[in-house]
Amino acid sequence: MFSYLLRRLAISIPVLFAIITVSFFLMRFAPGGPFDREKAFPPAVEKNLRAKYHLDEPLAKQYLRYLGGLVRGDFGVSLKYPDVSIAEIIMQSLPVSMLLGLAALAVALAVGLPAGVIGAARKGTWLDHVTMAVTMVGISIPTLVIGPLLILLLSFRLKLLPSGGWGAASQLILPALTLSAPFAAYIARLARSGMLEALSRDYIRTARAKGLSETRIVMHHAIREALMPVISFLGPAAAAVMTGSVVVEKIFDVPGMGKHFVNGALNRDYPLVLGCVIVYSVLIVIFNLAVDLGYGILDVRVKYD
Repeated sequence: MFSYLLRRLAISIPVLFAIITVSFFLMRFAPGGPFDREKAFPPAVEKNLRAKYHLDEPLAKQYLRYLGGLVRGDFGVSLKYPDVSIAEIIMQSLPVSMLLGLAALAVALAVGLPAGVIGAARKGTWLDHVTMAVTMVGISIPTLVIGPLLILLLSFRLKLLPSGGWGAASQLILPALTLSAPFAAYIARLARSGMLEALSRDYIRTARAKGLSETRIVMHHAIREALMPVISFLGPAAAAVMTGSVVVEKIFDVPGMGKHFVNGALNRDYPLVLGCVIVYSVLIVIFNLAVDLGYGILDVRVKYD
């Protein structure tokens, strides 16, 4: 397994390099610039600003300069907030987004996994139909709609939870519920399809022939195989929720990475956008690696040769 991990990490380096390279040049080729304003700077001022941030250099030199900074662990400074480094912005916003993402992922698993397993175990019954109908609603309705609806119901009408902000435990509940809704729906559908496939196996029919209860068959024999598609989905899903949702953070005024990513893109803040992209890419690599390792735990047939 150790050699497998080393190979995966070695493969991840050129992947990250390609992501950084493509993102760098896409940002530079996009229309507009970091110093474009409704009221333009005087030419001399803009020239000095571009020289300060090395934007007057050839693009290839800017690229090599940026790569050299990354090797030293330097993400650069924000063009919008010149006194703040990108590393400081990430260190402040990433824990917020990760806490929100962990809470949303926990809710999604707690709701979606039992719903999918129960729906498969009761295939064709009213319970199965209701479960799948609810998941379709969760997939179809965007968080842009779910968030305001929860605010209207739980904050303004019932006055149970705050409508936004950050700092108190109660302020985590609504954004976590909003962010978890589509992920819970996907997990439920994947768990259902995985459980249905597992229940059709020969060893399940053998267990039934031996007189084992349906609950024991599901929980002790079929559950491992049913979790495989869910585990595959959790890799990119975990990275997505832990880097925060742009819409959810905007709706509930959560100071996470998603908010900085959008502001950086709108302001053409190249270092900030690239810093967010790098963090997101690293998380995807880490969680996908964790998924591969999880296969070996759930399925003894998986060998890391």
